[in-house]
Amino acid sequence: MPAAKPLPDATTAARDARRLSSLLEVSQALSGTLNFRAAMQRVLLILMRHHGVVRGMVTLLRDGELHVEAAEGFEDRALGVRYKLGEGITGKVVESGKPIVIPRVSKEPALLNRAARRTESTRQELSFICVPIMLQRAAVGALGVDLRFKAERDYDSSVKFFGIVSGMIGQALNVQRQVEDERRRLLDENTHLRQELRERYDFSNIIGTSGPTRLMYEQVAQVAQTNTTVLVRGESGTGKELIAHAIHYNSLRAKKPFVKVSCAALPDSLIESELFGYEKGAFTGANARKKGRFELAEGGTLFLDEIGDVNLSTQVKLLRVLQEREFERLGGTETVKVNVRLIAATNKDMEKAMADGTFREDLYYRLNVFTIFVPPLRERKGDLLLLADHFLEKFSREHGKVIKRISTPAIDMLMAYHWPGNVRELENALERSVLVCDGAVIHGHHLPPSLQTADSSGTVTRVSLRDAVAAYERDLIQDALKTTRGNRAKAARLLDTTERILNYKVRGHSIDVRRFKSPSVDGGRRAFDRVDEVGSMAAES
Repeated sequence: MPAAKPLPDATTAARDARRLSSLLEVSQALSGTLNFRAAMQRVLLILMRHHGVVRGMVTLLRDGELHVEAAEGFEDRALGVRYKLGEGITGKVVESGKPIVIPRVSKEPALLNRAARRTESTRQELSFICVPIMLQRAAVGALGVDLRFKAERDYDSSVKFFGIVSGMIGQALNVQRQVEDERRRLLDENTHLRQELRERYDFSNIIGTSGPTRLMYEQVAQVAQTNTTVLVRGESGTGKELIAHAIHYNSLRAKKPFVKVSCAALPDSLIESELFGYEKGAFTGANARKKGRFELAEGGTLFLDEIGDVNLSTQVKLLRVLQEREFERLGGTETVKVNVRLIAATNKDMEKAMADGTFREDLYYRLNVFTIFVPPLRERKGDLLLLADHFLEKFSREHGKVIKRISTPAIDMLMAYHWPGNVRELENALERSVLVCDGAVIHGHHLPPSLQTADSSGTVTRVSLRDAVAAYERDLIQDALKTTRGNRAKAARLLDTTERILNYKVRGHSIDVRRFKSPSVDGGRRAFDRVDEVGSMAAES
């Protein structure tokens, strides 16, 4: 029968139990904080308290040198010590990736003793154990400890124990570096997104050159650099939120939060808790304190969209915030002070709301410090083509299509419509047109039915088949002439017909070819056109 393994004696069992307990403490120290240096200090203190470590040091490799990250039992100057790879015992351990044991420090000339000088209290004989800290199979640092010399010490067992500790340090270092990398990535992404937002909402990028739009530019530029409360008024779909963004991202608060609250989307029972937050136990389901939008926007801008839909009880609290810059959370007594710029927007008739008693006059006058009226699209028709081209380019890129332009008849239809939904309706109309278009040009039949029939504007109510076909034919001919800059021969080839038939159609539809001509067209072509025009007039007479 095989001989039974000898049972460990009481001393060995106590040592192993102590080591297991210490490893648990080390694990808790490393996982309890993201401050890596503080965690290393705690690990060294654990080793000194339970394992006879006189002093200890953790070094990490940075920029080709070993830097002391944490030290216990050394003089203050130890944290400034540097080692080169291969220099001293620590440098050799990191260079080779293998532990080194010095049973008697006094007998080892390779020890540099840079981090400490021997004093009367430390002239006892010491042992030095240095183990590498490994990360992805490469040594990235070292754990070095001084122990009181004991002739009977089991150095192999000690090296294994300190090797486990260094392995745990390596894992913690890996987590810390991943956290730092992720933090750095998020900071870079945050900076990039803020810059994108700043560029996107720069008021110089608000499209339009009409008189009402230029006035709006001037007002945004005047108020952006101040902390003044702004009330943005205008119909639904005119771009009130865009104006609020432009004000914030061109203000001194641009690097702080921009928080939006859609007052119309929140029920009366929730809007107060959303704006001001609540304390734990304020109502059923309030299991913890929650910050409101005012606190989340601290230092930045709070945009209250559709403020005309806020109930009267919440209006009282809003008035206090505007006056005193303070409030209490729902269910709480602690006063919270805030530094927030308020921008409000509404499409309601506020004067009528005050007359009806649904909106407080004192709150309105607090909001109405600087009012910006966003004009409806029907009052800025001069901007319509610029907006249409912008949306055409945007949606062509988004949907992977190559659409060059909008045909003249389609432009006429856009200009004739009264746009009750304003810019939002125009944007939706252009996106639909891009989706249904199967060529490089948006034609009238690609536009939404409401624009084609003008049902909403009450213009055309019925059209005959003959007139509809004629209108479509005229549209195609004008588009071909526009493409060829008035060259009828090329236009005929584009339409797969003859020049004679095209000239006949041009006369029949009373199309003025001169409006499509390029200055570079040769004189002979002009002469031919004039002959055609004379012939056309003779035929008509």
